[in-house]
Amino acid sequence: MKKVISNILTALVYIFLFAPIVILLIFSFNESKSLSVFSNFSFRWYRELLKDRHTLEAVRNTLLLAASATVISTIMGTAAAWGIDRLRSRWYRGFMNTVTDIPMTNPDIITGISLMLMFVFVGRIFGARNSLNFWTMLIAHVTFCLPYVILQVLPKLQQIDKALPEAAMDLGCTQVGAFFKVELPEMMPGIVTGAIMAFTISMDDFVISYFTSGTGFETLPIRIYSMTKKTVTPKMYALATIIFFVTLSLLLINNFIDDKSTRKGGKKAKKAKKAKKD
Repeated sequence: MKKVISNILTALVYIFLFAPIVILLIFSFNESKSLSVFSNFSFRWYRELLKDRHTLEAVRNTLLLAASATVISTIMGTAAAWGIDRLRSRWYRGFMNTVTDIPMTNPDIITGISLMLMFVFVGRIFGARNSLNFWTMLIAHVTFCLPYVILQVLPKLQQIDKALPEAAMDLGCTQVGAFFKVELPEMMPGIVTGAIMAFTISMDDFVISYFTSGTGFETLPIRIYSMTKKTVTPKMYALATIIFFVTLSLLLINNFIDDKSTRKGGKKAKKAKKAKKD
């Protein structure tokens, strides 16, 4: 009886979570404009979406911003994680970990407002006419993407045997060579996972982007927000469906990398145990 109740409760939770997404997917293929009655299966609203120049421009801006923020935050986050891992003082390392967590725990609206005020203040000092533009959005996105990259790379660094880089240097590698040949391959699963997380978070962000965006640069979340002020059409459902499948694909890739890294770590642990027994 307990198992039956547990299964029913689990099913209800999943229905509650995924029923809105299923409805959205179904009505994105509705031929009519009705948002309550499904008439015929059609790709009409996907074709209409491809004809919407402003939405396609917002998609291009979003991908450009997300890709730029991902590259910068991945490089900076990897370097920061490497530096934190090399800290000898436990107190200082704990302090840096706390500072890293602040952008993640801080409400987005506080981060967005504070960044907007800072950009306007700096712009006034240098006499800029438009203080908010693509570059301010890029800085803002790098700011909130960095902690996610650091928190993905740092555990991989902590799993590396500290004797491996030293052994590589004993065999003739320089410190830089040991990093690229020994440490970087071990860090790569965390780097890729952090990059995927940074890309999805940057692409999805609305609150911080809304406060730090200028008039000449509109991202997709801001575009969707402006569309909701008017009549809601299935064209928005089609757009949300595409975003959902893109995010789902990135999530599957992320899980595949994590599983592969876990299996690889398990094999290394087994080999180490066998070597100790021998």
